[in-house]
Amino acid sequence: MKKVLISGASIAGPALAFWLRSAGFAVTLVEKAPELRAGGYPIDIRGTALDAVRRMGILPRLREQHISTRRLTFLGADGGEIVSLAPDAIIGGTEGEDLELRRGDLIRTLYDLVRDDVEVRFGDTIETLTDDADVTFRSGRRETYDLVIGADGLHSRTRELVFGPEAPFHHYLGYSFAGFTMPNDFGLVREGLTWSTPGKGAALYAVLDSEEVHGFLVFARPEPPIEAFRDPEAQRDLIARTFDGEGWEIPRMVAAMREAGDLFFDVISQIRMPRWSAGRVALVGDAAHAPSFLTGQGTSLALAGAYVLGHALATIPDHTAAFAAYENRLRGFAEANQALVSEGQATLFPATAEALEHRNTALRQLTTAPPSPPRPEHSALTLPDFPVPVR
Repeated sequence: MKKVLISGASIAGPALAFWLRSAGFAVTLVEKAPELRAGGYPIDIRGTALDAVRRMGILPRLREQHISTRRLTFLGADGGEIVSLAPDAIIGGTEGEDLELRRGDLIRTLYDLVRDDVEVRFGDTIETLTDDADVTFRSGRRETYDLVIGADGLHSRTRELVFGPEAPFHHYLGYSFAGFTMPNDFGLVREGLTWSTPGKGAALYAVLDSEEVHGFLVFARPEPPIEAFRDPEAQRDLIARTFDGEGWEIPRMVAAMREAGDLFFDVISQIRMPRWSAGRVALVGDAAHAPSFLTGQGTSLALAGAYVLGHALATIPDHTAAFAAYENRLRGFAEANQALVSEGQATLFPATAEALEHRNTALRQLTTAPPSPPRPEHSALTLPDFPVPVR
């Protein structure tokens, strides 16, 4: 029985823990947050990832949690409607198959799968780590593992400790964003509103008939706002300055952002690495190959990657060969999904007036076009059979 530490209890971490535990590994899951992260903004599961959750036995539960957004309405600078569409018309998909659900519902479902079979430690994180898997935790605890897996996101601490600073792997796509919740005073039910001017965008997203909506403010910026990364007040000030003087509901959204207790601020970026493992340490999910939320594929890549890594470790005794097999099988899939968006080309939030008009024209044409087929990138990976029965 191999002793494995997984850092990160969001999506890729618990999913990998499930597959490794099913194969007989002794798994510890460590999460720096004091409790399960249960944010409720919507995420999508498509293509290959649907096969992964089906094999985990949780597809029926996730279907019950499906939130079924009915329409997305695009607005101009003055708040006037440009077009209103079903989500699948924009992103492509298979009606009745693809899943949209609260992020927190997926995290809770994955956690419930593993909570009784793996050791879970909240409120702790890796402080030091060697590629021989010797670990010191922030709590002071020290342990040696057979393997350590970083599933700790875009700004992975595991990646930094083993591969060095984030900068060489971090590819900024030219946008920053803020997400927060605010009262649903707009009468929105199972729908989203998207407002745009060149280089700026906003969205209000109502999940089911919730009394809150998810607010997003997105803006183009040539260089990442490093000065605001670790200072919440600087983040709020930057956003307020950027959207000062804009119309529609922007003043109300900025005011809500000022007061929000759940403000999340970050840059829109991808992680691109020449390799995802070193010694006894490997990366999975956003830590290895974050595609950015503009692709809509972060969750699906995390679920597919966890399966592929779990399968490799369960079928190949030598970890070096297993890590190589994992990367060989997954890399092309990850890169194809990353290629759905490129630097400075956020399709839904164009940076120039010309690009915005082109987007609006394309959206209007979708009202008379046949339903968009699923993107081939979503299903370009076929999962191998898992070597042991899963519970």
